Amino acid sequence: MRVVFLGTPEFAVPSLQAVLNSGHEIALVVTQPDKPAGRGLKLKPPPVKVAAQQLGLTVFQPERLNEPESLKVIAEARPDVLVVVAYGRVLKEQCLAIPPKGCINVHPSLLPKYRGPAPIQHAILNGDEVTGVTTMFMDVGVDTGDIILQREVPISPNDTAGTLSEKLSIVASELLVETLELLERGKAPRISQDHSQATYAPILPPEFSHLDFSQSAERLRNTIRALNPEPGAYAFFRGKRVKFWMAQISDEQTSFPPGTIVEVDKGRLCIATGNGLLLPTELQTEGKKVLPVGEWLKGIQPRVGERFSCRQTG
Repeated sequence: MRVVFLGTPEFAVPSLQAVLNSGHEIALVVTQPDKPAGRGLKLKPPPVKVAAQQLGLTVFQPERLNEPESLKVIAEARPDVLVVVAYGRVLKEQCLAIPPKGCINVHPSLLPKYRGPAPIQHAILNGDEVTGVTTMFMDVGVDTGDIILQREVPISPNDTAGTLSEKLSIVASELLVETLELLERGKAPRISQDHSQATYAPILPPEFSHLDFSQSAERLRNTIRALNPEPGAYAFFRGKRVKFWMAQISDEQTSFPPGTIVEVDKGRLCIATGNGLLLPTELQTEGKKVLPVGEWLKGIQPRVGERFSCRQTG
């Protein structure tokens, strides 16, 4: 089949490669425009563009996908099917109507759970033990189309948004190839979603990055995992921002106020929370590199009774 592939981040790269390796013709790769990045704000191409160019594929980067000029470019590619993997823009009805075999979306959750742009982060934030990947026929709603295939993926206690995304991206690429094979043979199922069971996973707002130690240790650990690698969860210590990259927890209770250091001993740092203790294992003071907690303690030498705060003080 002739495929127009729409995707932007690293998550979509394995799917792009899998579609090409499975023998389908990728007539066009559509991805978002290059964006300024880094201190110099130099334009940085999205990962899908880099991969597509390495594979010798034609790349199209419209500012507005649903404008007539952009739709004309896609239509002229004469796709049998559009494949969308984390493209980052909503496809309107005129775009969805272009391919005769429809538009297929690959979504990293078990729909109808976690519709929306941040399903991986929300699965970790909520402490889920299982998530998955869904392929579906797209319609004008947000992740509301008929399901084709689904596959479960376990979430390990140490998974972060980064590591879980890597796992899901591989499963997504495999499930997409299976879906295209079924579609090509005219045997792709259409399973209506139970909309009464739907949940939505919006982008986490900036305030989620501020660790609130009045929450439970488990909730704090899940927040740290969900915000790793981007944008990172942090608190302030001695007036400086400290990012928490990994942490363990203990159900031990303490009378210390939340955010207070209750123990510093042999590379172990224990912080009081609303329920239990948080034991960070990787920390990063602003302007410094990420350090194992033992190395961080040697440089900072915190004392029992000092406090981490969600606001900058001092």
